[in-house]
Amino acid sequence: MTLKERITEDMKAAMRSGERERLGAIRMITAAIKQREVDERITLDDTQVMTVIEKMIKQRKESLQQFTAGNRPDLAEKESAEIELLKAYLPAALGEAEIDALVAEAIAATQAASVKDMGKVMALIKAKAQGRADMATVGAKIKAKLGG
Repeated sequence: MTLKERITEDMKAAMRSGERERLGAIRMITAAIKQREVDERITLDDTQVMTVIEKMIKQRKESLQQFTAGNRPDLAEKESAEIELLKAYLPAALGEAEIDALVAEAIAATQAASVKDMGKVMALIKAKAQGRADMATVGAKIKAKLGG
């Protein structure tokens, strides 16, 4: 079952059980996927769907910070719930040790010597860690290892 099919099935289940908040969040995911498919005139595969979901999580995190700073706990709570629901569609996150091992492996494979080679290392890691690690954190670790 593809990720899009799983999302559709979860939407149907949420409709049947009457979970309004969950249904609303799943409909947002479906709308974002359809929007990208229409804009680019393609059918998204699982990796591309994960990219859409990651983007949605990033947006929710930014909103969460704004709502927290603006003393709006009601809206912050709603954003937190949506983040958790979105995370359920991504693979399990990598731990710090696993990320460090991936970075070391990628640096060795690309024979990166300086920060100038960071793009090669990021490209290799992104293919393996898509949806499983925050790429900003990975980028910082690569920069630290390459002496940036």
